[in-house]
Amino acid sequence: MVRERDAVLVNAFRHSTPYVNHHRGSTFVIMIGGETIADDNFNDIVADIALLQSLGIRLVLVFGARPQIDGSLANAGIRSRFHKRIRVTDSDSFRIIKQVCGGLQLEITSRLSMGLINTPMQGARLNVVSGNFVTAQPIGVDDGIDYCHSGRVRRIDSEGIRRQLEQNAIVLISPVGFSVTGESFSVNAEEIAAQVAIHLKADKLIAFCSSQGVIGQSGQVVSELFPEQAEEYLVALEQQGDDSSGTARYFHAAIASCRAGVPRSHLVSYKEDGALLQELFTRDGVGTQIVRQSAEQARSATIDDIGGILDLIRPLEEEGILVRRSREQLEMEIDHFCIIERDGLVIGCAALYPFPEEAMAEMACVAIHPEYRSSNRGDRMVAKIEEHARRQNIQKLFVLTTRSIHWFRERGFEPVEVTDLPVAKQKLYNYQRRSKILLKTI
Repeated sequence: MVRERDAVLVNAFRHSTPYVNHHRGSTFVIMIGGETIADDNFNDIVADIALLQSLGIRLVLVFGARPQIDGSLANAGIRSRFHKRIRVTDSDSFRIIKQVCGGLQLEITSRLSMGLINTPMQGARLNVVSGNFVTAQPIGVDDGIDYCHSGRVRRIDSEGIRRQLEQNAIVLISPVGFSVTGESFSVNAEEIAAQVAIHLKADKLIAFCSSQGVIGQSGQVVSELFPEQAEEYLVALEQQGDDSSGTARYFHAAIASCRAGVPRSHLVSYKEDGALLQELFTRDGVGTQIVRQSAEQARSATIDDIGGILDLIRPLEEEGILVRRSREQLEMEIDHFCIIERDGLVIGCAALYPFPEEAMAEMACVAIHPEYRSSNRGDRMVAKIEEHARRQNIQKLFVLTTRSIHWFRERGFEPVEVTDLPVAKQKLYNYQRRSKILLKTI
């Protein structure tokens, strides 16, 4: 019996490999809220976390317990009290909080220790370490309200955490911090996660929510937000009376982390199986990320981009859409190229060849990755080339094309004759290829 090749699996591996290489050796801080732990999908999330660790990613897990604490306090007949969205933790409440957090810490550790045959955790050998990595201090009294055993982060033992990560351990941190006087305090898990990410100079802060990230007005997931946009979203949550939700707490942590230097913070669904892996190992992800700068940049190309440009243009050259360029030619002409880069991958390119004596320039080798041709990347590439041309006092931009005539015409280019080209370009025109010539005044 001949086994059929699984093309989907092969393609998925090939597309995820750049991200595997990029993430290896990185440090991720993952917030696991109590809602996530209680969900039926939590075992699969644990398996995905184990997979991340097996790929050489250093992991710090910070767990929360708000719904479990609320339920246990209610069962004990203790009313939960909050002031300015912070729990007021008296002695009776704190006794139960410590029990709940201790129980969840053991439960998460046991889940990470599974190794059953025929499960995703088969063969996993994870070393999970917990400790007094968070030094806390009391919040004190505010507006006459004594927060008692509610605290805030005073210090993070980043060196202690790094030592454990270097030993290939997963560090598990609870929302209970310890003080230098021997006391312990209940601390907001999102605050701990943010401070751990900041002090470790983590590459990512990741959290879970019930929806697939932030849903925009169109009903689609908002893939990317800058801190200022995230603050606007927080204001909207406050207006809706939802400013104490897990998503709101995540945004407070993500904004603080982003502004303190953490490059990206991700929000994905704990209900969707595999959402964490899709977010981290696909080009567009499935959730929302808060970033200091966009994951996608249009910029001038460098010698390090040649491999990516070749991967992009080779299929088009084989179809006869683009004129073939050798690696050596690209190396000599790389200063003429601009690219669109997304997560380290070249998804668009174009080149500008000026003829300054006639204030004209050729735009050539315009290529967009097939998965992004339905978006506005082509327009961004043209705009970038036009911007470079204007800086060089170019007044007219022309292209030679055999297949994309209408695409360029829709962007303001008009058909012209060979005699309208710069004299030097006229001498190089390939009459056998019979490319159409289009010109645009910029």
